[in-house]
Amino acid sequence: MIFYELFLKPYESYTTFQIFLEFIAATFGMLSVYFSIKKNIWVYPTGIISTTLYVYILFVFGLLGDCMINVYYTIMSIYGWILWSKSSEDNIHVEVSWANKKDWLFSGFLFVLSIGLVSVIYYYKPLIDNQFQMTFEIKKALGFGHLDWANWLDVFTTSIFLVGMWQMAKRKVENWIFWIIGDIICVPMMIYKGLGITSVQYIIFSVMAFKGYFEWKNSFRNSN
Repeated sequence: MIFYELFLKPYESYTTFQIFLEFIAATFGMLSVYFSIKKNIWVYPTGIISTTLYVYILFVFGLLGDCMINVYYTIMSIYGWILWSKSSEDNIHVEVSWANKKDWLFSGFLFVLSIGLVSVIYYYKPLIDNQFQMTFEIKKALGFGHLDWANWLDVFTTSIFLVGMWQMAKRKVENWIFWIIGDIICVPMMIYKGLGITSVQYIIFSVMAFKGYFEWKNSFRNSN
């Protein structure tokens, strides 16, 4: 009964096409993590397919704030793809390293910046979700009073993932630590949002992120 309530019931109101799209988006998301573990540049094309599909899915569901955040992820993926292309000798694989003090300082700056930007998106989320049509009711709803625990976790995990994406683009071993933290937090959050398939994806992501950390750590050790 609990399994049905959490994972199956939300899909009763979805079309077959919507379920299929979420499944494909989750599959490409897992492929992206697999390629990142292998330090393979295909992490970015597969990741871009996944985030682009989620942009569409979230737009259809009217979750425009979440949709804009996935646009944000897609742009960061393109940035990472460009950096890896410049750093790969065979145009497929890259070498990794540990983050230095400068990297950590910039990571902290990105985290704080992302907290601010995503908070602004959520502040105006009622307006965004209403397709930017301002009404008296929407004006009253602006602010942070409408946010629940999942929204605040979303602000935090988006910032965590941004730092992880930047560190991955820079080929830093520690990027996996951010993915592990964010993935674990996203499991209950996605269940709460009615995206059961995606919550299972994040459970798998968490396991894969642990594997990725140790594989990148060993790869650096073996190359030095």
